[in-house]
Amino acid sequence: MTTTTTTTIQKPSAVLGFIAGGMAACGAVTLTNPAEVIKTRLQLQGELTRQVPGSQRIYTNFGQAMVHILRYEGIRGIQRGLGCAYMYQLLMNGTRLGLYDPIKYQIHHLLKTDPAKPSYLVNIVAGGTSGVLSAFLASPLFLVKTRLQSYTSHEPSRVGHQHYYRHTFHALGSIYKSEGFRGLYRGVDASMLRTGMGSSVQLPLYDFVKQQLIQVGKLENGSLCHGLSSLISGFFVCAVMNPFDIISTRMFNQATDPITGKGSLYRNPLDCFLKTVRTEGVTALYKGFTAHYLRIGPHTIFTFVFMEQTKKLVYQWANKF
Repeated sequence: MTTTTTTTIQKPSAVLGFIAGGMAACGAVTLTNPAEVIKTRLQLQGELTRQVPGSQRIYTNFGQAMVHILRYEGIRGIQRGLGCAYMYQLLMNGTRLGLYDPIKYQIHHLLKTDPAKPSYLVNIVAGGTSGVLSAFLASPLFLVKTRLQSYTSHEPSRVGHQHYYRHTFHALGSIYKSEGFRGLYRGVDASMLRTGMGSSVQLPLYDFVKQQLIQVGKLENGSLCHGLSSLISGFFVCAVMNPFDIISTRMFNQATDPITGKGSLYRNPLDCFLKTVRTEGVTALYKGFTAHYLRIGPHTIFTFVFMEQTKKLVYQWANKF
């Protein structure tokens, strides 16, 4: 007589997932924000200008940029926009990571498939959907974060248009006052493309790599497994996201035409893409790639390692009530 074992998957909670995801992302961004500042400035450097052979650049690589910013702006400069980054990560990654499992569960429910059996297509759809939704909600904070991080009071270090704001709430108020609600959501289409593409790769790939490391690599489902899964998935996420990240950064940071109220350089993400490639070449879409990976690799590691741990703590706490 044979016995069939059925694995029961508990319906995931979006609220508890939001709390766990937000906490994990805030922990991660504390350590990776300096790389985000460097990435932003590398992506804006030489915007819509042809690189003349032999010409000097302010920021040449990740290490030089780190030393340069610390020298002229100090710790405050290298951690510029950290307060806004906390709010952005809480809202964006709290929503993105919190919705991923519930969306995946609902898709399996609609298709009448077993949630215990991984489906790459379901994972990709769930990852992309949660990414797009979270990007829409958090877009105003991404806008402000980009502008805060690109700004420097040290004039020789400036790249891109400079927006001066005292802090996050001053920025949100200033943008709303001068541009209205539409101004707060400038570049939201680019942000949704960026995060949707990244999430459709990151979340399913993380799940896949983790399962392979456990089943094939015989690793325990612990911190080492989570860290390796994050590091591997982070590289591919960076490769997919970097062109969209460049477009988002430039859409967010461009000056506003005082007459039309529209962006002074780009009409939409496609316009930004075409102008960037025509002027700077295809390689411009991968400006700041090293800084991006040194940001997203560790950030992915810390987020998912923290996520696995905070998820356990949050669900244990919730089960007590």
